[in-house]
Amino acid sequence: MNKNPLKAQHWLIFAIVAVLFFAWGAWLMRSSEVQPVANLQQWRDALLQPLAEDGLTLRDVQALAPGELWLAPRLDGARLFYRASFDGEEGDWLLEAEVALDQDQRDSLMAAQGLRPGDTQRVVGELLAVQLADFAIRALSLKPLDSLAAERLAASLGPPRLTLELAEGQAWVYPQWGLTVHLQGDEIALLHAVPKRVFAPRP
Repeated sequence: MNKNPLKAQHWLIFAIVAVLFFAWGAWLMRSSEVQPVANLQQWRDALLQPLAEDGLTLRDVQALAPGELWLAPRLDGARLFYRASFDGEEGDWLLEAEVALDQDQRDSLMAAQGLRPGDTQRVVGELLAVQLADFAIRALSLKPLDSLAAERLAASLGPPRLTLELAEGQAWVYPQWGLTVHLQGDEIALLHAVPKRVFAPRP
């Protein structure tokens, strides 16, 4: 017995079902895509790339986030840090940038503040921040205060060129930006950046 040919309305139903099926599949793929870190492009352009090229100054960091200068007396000499907190689209972040000082500048700053090695670190005046605005930054750290999946950073910067196993967690290394990303489990613990020459092999 011959079967009745499919009617036009049957073909229409099949077409509608097929369209809905493919639309649902496309929606699933979009919903499963890893979203990059929203602020990372801005930070890469404003902070990481200039620092990688030895061109980041205290003024540049101040323009991104208002903060304070902290003097930390240590046995090997004073270290001067600019610290700020700011809101990113993923939550709050802490920023710490070390100002590059030579030994004489460290000693002079310690004497001016009346500090000795081992004393408690303290905030120094805003006038000093103005005077040192054009000084270079030698290292920079960004710490998320809210949980942030590591795969989102990989979606922003691509896969790391080097992966290191640490005593606690893992490190992803991006030498082109002088950047090391410290991970705890599957989450970002800290972004630490230095000039990329630090990663260059010594002759």
